[in-house]
Amino acid sequence: MIKKMKNGYTTGSCAAAGTKAVLFYLLNKSIVSEVEIDALSGEKLHIPIKQIYILPEKVTAEVIKDAGDDPDITHGISIFTQVAINKNGTINFFAGKGIGKVTKEGMSVPVGQPSINPGPRKMMTNVARQLLSPGQGCDITISAPAGEKLAQRTLNPILGIEGGISIIGTSGIVRPMSEEAFKNSLTPQIDVAFAAGHSSQIFVPGKIGENIAVTLGLPQQAIVQTSNFIGYMLEYAAEKKLENVLLLGHLGKLVKVAAGNFHTHSKVSDARLETLAAYSALLGMEQSGIKRIFACATTEAAMSVINDYKLGEELYPLLCQRASERSMRHVYNDLTIGTIMATLKGTILGMDENAKRIGRKLHWNIK
Repeated sequence: MIKKMKNGYTTGSCAAAGTKAVLFYLLNKSIVSEVEIDALSGEKLHIPIKQIYILPEKVTAEVIKDAGDDPDITHGISIFTQVAINKNGTINFFAGKGIGKVTKEGMSVPVGQPSINPGPRKMMTNVARQLLSPGQGCDITISAPAGEKLAQRTLNPILGIEGGISIIGTSGIVRPMSEEAFKNSLTPQIDVAFAAGHSSQIFVPGKIGENIAVTLGLPQQAIVQTSNFIGYMLEYAAEKKLENVLLLGHLGKLVKVAAGNFHTHSKVSDARLETLAAYSALLGMEQSGIKRIFACATTEAAMSVINDYKLGEELYPLLCQRASERSMRHVYNDLTIGTIMATLKGTILGMDENAKRIGRKLHWNIK
């Protein structure tokens, strides 16, 4: 019997909860020990507030990060949220102690901004707009004193995020990502879809691929979340005698598969930029362009170099074809695999011929 693993909540949810707790005090002089917030997934979260610190010049809430059963290095740290109401109607975000700042292009927020990702910003903005009067805004400062040290154990220094950790979360909920039991909990998705008649399924590493699949009109019941365990899920699909699998996700994940890496967690495998550089060179990119790719912090940043050389139309379908070939080899050609790669914003970069055939079979609405 598979033990059900406990979900947690993200640093972004901690900051949103802290924002709500402080605003409750500022607006109502009410000190709360728990708040309810809406996760971006649509679920309700009830998050404890450890303490409210009230000083003449500022009010701050402390929330303890709970990552559930996920081996998250931020589990148990304190996230502090300071909020001050302003009269200009804007919601502004600032980095306090232990929160990083973005110094390189290609991240989800601009250079010079606090590394507070769009998801958490949206959650905090939603909370503020629900509680503030029309015309009011607020200045939100997030701090995590333990973040300065913890950031050295993340990819932030490589990504050009300096001074601390990032406030992250695309849904607001932490779902265990790297335990053996979690891998086993993923495979029933394949069983359920197969039982419903879907011998062709869509494998997505995360929310980006899922959103695109829905937009394309692909059958919702055939969409399977793989997390970082793409190889493991493909092996199970082959055992289950699926006919086709469509891999659909962000370039940064699936370019690893093109290089033969089937566990895509950054601690286990990478070679994203090396793969992009190698295939760009194959298509004629000069050495100066290759050096620019190696100087990038992310695949999103590398895309601009590829665009400068007008290689995207040829490069991305080639990478998709390679990912499909490596994947089929991984499962001894026991099923047909196609690949679609996309940007962080959900724009499709390219696909291979297998993907087109599988997509048509699934009656997608792509033009």
